Amino acid sequence: MGLVDEFVGSMGEGFLGNRGELRSGAGPHSSGRGRMVWPKRGLMNSERSINEVICHGIPDARRLEDGDIVNVDVSVYYNGVHGDLNETYIVGKTDEASQELIQCTYECLEKAISIVKPGVRFREIGEVINRHALMSGFSVVKSYCGHGIGELFHCAPNILHYGKNKAVGVMKAGQIFTIEPMINAGVWRDRMWPDGWTAVTADGKRSAQFEHTLLVTESGVEVLTARLSSSPNMFPLL
Repeated sequence: MGLVDEFVGSMGEGFLGNRGELRSGAGPHSSGRGRMVWPKRGLMNSERSINEVICHGIPDARRLEDGDIVNVDVSVYYNGVHGDLNETYIVGKTDEASQELIQCTYECLEKAISIVKPGVRFREIGEVINRHALMSGFSVVKSYCGHGIGELFHCAPNILHYGKNKAVGVMKAGQIFTIEPMINAGVWRDRMWPDGWTAVTADGKRSAQFEHTLLVTESGVEVLTARLSSSPNMFPLL
């Protein structure tokens, strides 16, 4: 398609900057990734994970090609709190197998969100996701998890996405956390590139991910990173 991967992030930073969204403590590095130093700091953190990259893809000069699938993971620091969201997109037209992977991953997130309410055990999130992924012929990455978020970017609780997990605790009103399942077309195992940051599938097959930041309410859940009613339909296949 010709669009340079690195340019995607600069467009996002320009959009947020023009809207004045980054204030009250948002510095040159915005949302931090814990103790690890994100190699591409800017007004926001934006990672792009292409095809076999599971997560933490570092933007570079690679040109996106027709048929690629690209996950864009954006975190923003605003008025003293962090927000985190990611979605997987198709570049041009891709194969049916990739479309099925993306659709399954989106459905895994939606099914997990649907059970969020006070009193539900955190481990149930992984059971719901794992069940749907396996029924669709895919696997769930076990090395990375969702997390509590707010004034800190990463905090308790840890949200495990796979089945038979040992996540502790039950949901309580007022808790804020992310659910962000990573679903692989092949095996669930991952490996790290020499850059010490980029995680890819062990077998080189494709991976997809979707994420929302959620607030547990007295009666259920509010999706804090939900699309606006005026947002364009980015997922015609869904």
